[in-house]
Amino acid sequence: MIDVIGTDAGAPDSLPEALQALVRGADLIAAPQRMQPALQQWQERHSTARCINSDEPITLCQSLTTLDSDQRAVVLASGDPLWFGIGRILIERLGRERLHFHPGPSSLQLAFARLGRPWQSAEWISLHGRDSAPLIQRLQQRPSALAVLTDPKRGGVEDVRRILSSSGLEASYALWLLEALGHGDERVQRLSAADPIPSDLNPLHMVVLLAEQPADPIPGSLPLFGLDDGLFLQHQDRPGLMTKREVRIQLLADLQLPQQGVLWDLGAGTGSVGLEALRLRPQMHLIAVEQRSGGGTLIQANAKRLGVTPTDVIEANALTVVAQMPAPDRVLLGGGGRQRAQLLQAVIDRMNPGGVVVIPMANVEALAELRPLLDNAGWSIQINQHQAYRGQPLADGTRLAPMNPVLILRGTKAQG
Repeated sequence: MIDVIGTDAGAPDSLPEALQALVRGADLIAAPQRMQPALQQWQERHSTARCINSDEPITLCQSLTTLDSDQRAVVLASGDPLWFGIGRILIERLGRERLHFHPGPSSLQLAFARLGRPWQSAEWISLHGRDSAPLIQRLQQRPSALAVLTDPKRGGVEDVRRILSSSGLEASYALWLLEALGHGDERVQRLSAADPIPSDLNPLHMVVLLAEQPADPIPGSLPLFGLDDGLFLQHQDRPGLMTKREVRIQLLADLQLPQQGVLWDLGAGTGSVGLEALRLRPQMHLIAVEQRSGGGTLIQANAKRLGVTPTDVIEANALTVVAQMPAPDRVLLGGGGRQRAQLLQAVIDRMNPGGVVVIPMANVEALAELRPLLDNAGWSIQINQHQAYRGQPLADGTRLAPMNPVLILRGTKAQG
């Protein structure tokens, strides 16, 4: 049998007695080079087994296959050997029936232990030898806690911080840098956007991103429109479910907002589009409708952050309330689900002359369902597809990361 033992930086002295007994009884001990000095000191007191270096896994496996059937071997490894460790290669080359694993705390466990935060709902992603695109996509979903196993050869923590910035989410996450976890020179610190990367950064480091409510902005300091996604508060159970900045800008343009009038934002979500419309046209009357529980409170909180005041925020199924709402001049139809055709028909029936409805869609089936309603009503129609790309760091350069394409159906009612 081959016992694969996960350790911390103090091994083998820090191992529990039962695991130390396995090491003492081994005929062959394999350990990484950094652990060899401590292992040799321990052996002077406890063992005469042959020791070999395990830093080359394939060479290690070849050595292990030469053992006699009555000999035992121990492989010492960092943390959990089956979590981005040597365990995978040992299984592939030696077979799991010969292996007995004894995991130690993984870097993920140590990281959240140091931060004093439960991690059962945390997500993680590895950048070792990988493209950064998965991290970019994961951030769009706004996880509450995300551990990033950095690759120092590709930029490490600096790469993560650049991606966070280019995604417009610096204000929405605390970035924790954790170096040499479990070692004597361990260091844990929070880095703000303005803090420099430590000049003595340990190459053995990882990053944990913890979502936090962004500080209230000063409305007068914000740009006129096109606000960063991270400025908006979002639903805790479905973060990332909001209209992204690039699409928001296009929707505001397609609405062709008048100086005055009534704007319906149906399926308002976080309220991002309607609230930005109020920043452009503060004399308009915005009525935001969102069915999700807590949606009304969230929209009002975002309105306060942006310094605008909707005429009404309604938490209800839009179909049940549109008949009682004042006739609109502009409508953003972002929700409706299976009732979207009925909801669009209600909009057609209530729209003031010269009014505009704008409908963002994620699939062509929605377009096939909704366009005939506008055709039958005699409205003029425009259809566009928008595909935006965000520049994201890639090694020493920049890659263009695609965002989800969006179809936009726009209908305009004739004057009088």
